[in-house]
Amino acid sequence: MTSHSWRSFALAALLLTAAFLTAPAARAAADAETPKTPAGRVFAAWLAAFNSGDAAQFRAFDAAYPREGAPPVEDRLRFREMTGGFTVIRIEKSDPLSLVVLLQEKGSDTMVRLEMNISADEPPKVLKSTLEAIPRPPDLAIARLKEADALAALTARAGELAKKDEFSGVVLVARKGKVLLQKAWGLANREAGTPVTLDTRFRLGSMNKMFTAVATLQLVEAGKLALDDPIGKYLPDYPNKDVASKVTVRHLLTHTGGTGDIFGPDFEKNRLTLREHGDYLKLYGARGLTHEPGAEHRYSNYGFVLLGALIEKVSGMSYYDYVRSRIFQPAGMSSTASLAETDAVPNRSIGYMKDNGKWVPNTDTLPWRGTAAGGGYSTAGDLLRFAQALESGKLISKASLAAATTPYKEQYGYGFGIREEGSLRSYGHSGGAPGMNGELRIVPRLGYVVISLSNLDPPAATRLVDFFALRMPAS
Repeated sequence: MTSHSWRSFALAALLLTAAFLTAPAARAAADAETPKTPAGRVFAAWLAAFNSGDAAQFRAFDAAYPREGAPPVEDRLRFREMTGGFTVIRIEKSDPLSLVVLLQEKGSDTMVRLEMNISADEPPKVLKSTLEAIPRPPDLAIARLKEADALAALTARAGELAKKDEFSGVVLVARKGKVLLQKAWGLANREAGTPVTLDTRFRLGSMNKMFTAVATLQLVEAGKLALDDPIGKYLPDYPNKDVASKVTVRHLLTHTGGTGDIFGPDFEKNRLTLREHGDYLKLYGARGLTHEPGAEHRYSNYGFVLLGALIEKVSGMSYYDYVRSRIFQPAGMSSTASLAETDAVPNRSIGYMKDNGKWVPNTDTLPWRGTAAGGGYSTAGDLLRFAQALESGKLISKASLAAATTPYKEQYGYGFGIREEGSLRSYGHSGGAPGMNGELRIVPRLGYVVISLSNLDPPAATRLVDFFALRMPAS
């Protein structure tokens, strides 16, 4: 798997983790009947090809029903691996040339809505085909459990997935400062036979963005940054003047700046020479905007790299020194950092990604080291300490935390994703790339902190956090 796959893999993971993902509950005994319309026939062919997990069937479908801009077969196969395929739950809308279908992952309770439009040609072309993860509809809701029963169900589910070699990692659940569950499964290093323990350090992917957001807000509170200042005020030599003059600190924190991604051919070519935040700015700094700042939410890893550069500029410290001294040390996070992959880090796990149906090390896909956008490592215990320090006001003020965890666009605040569900309202962040997946979710009103970390492909860890989130008590 080449390093550019980080981006497509993360996007597929994001699709699945946009709603609460859970493990199997009662489901329909058989697929709902597909309409015998032109759109229904194309959908049935797509579903058969997708569920087969066979590249030849994907290609045959593409040849029979062309679609402009269809994702590469490799990416679709990887997505099929993540989902296990789909079962049709019900047809929500049916016209001769269009279809809206509610699907459910095989092997989990994840609900996805597919919308497909086709042309009137013979054979038809696929004009539109979108998948969107959605919360379970009320009529398909899963009953909530008492706390002890929810914890027991989570433990059993993690054990079941580990036995099937679909989970390797740690799960931790705490409430109001008391740890209710912390348990490890699987191997941290398959070649050496090293088991995962509670001290195993897992790569975090985009979970680093929470640290970057907190660091930025600390500097806002100190008067060294202002949310609505353009980045050019602090980076006067930034190459692209449009970006420098229009994109604000707030835009970067909320993924609304139009600053684009870092993954792709340029990253693949320069993966091991991109060692500092300044290296990313040299490579991507001349690039223009993808959209007018503030107009829309488009997840931007480069935007958080820019925040790292701003932190370094106004603090006079490297990003790594800043987060260590102002976040990790005050929170008591002694096992969290972003040392280079070439450094020997005790207890750091090896990540394993699926390649031709087998788990193989992800070593050749990794960046030189983690950045302000993601890629550091931590333990479940350290992430609990981070959550507790954040909630207590030790890292930023309660007012700043409230602003950071208020949705700005697309249920995203300042470096935190937010889920609005009454007393179950939560915030946190996930991280995912080949061979790594993590999730931290904080439920302030109920006092829960739920964490899972894994050294396998997404959504190995996120599924377990979502499993508990769907079954945990609502009061």
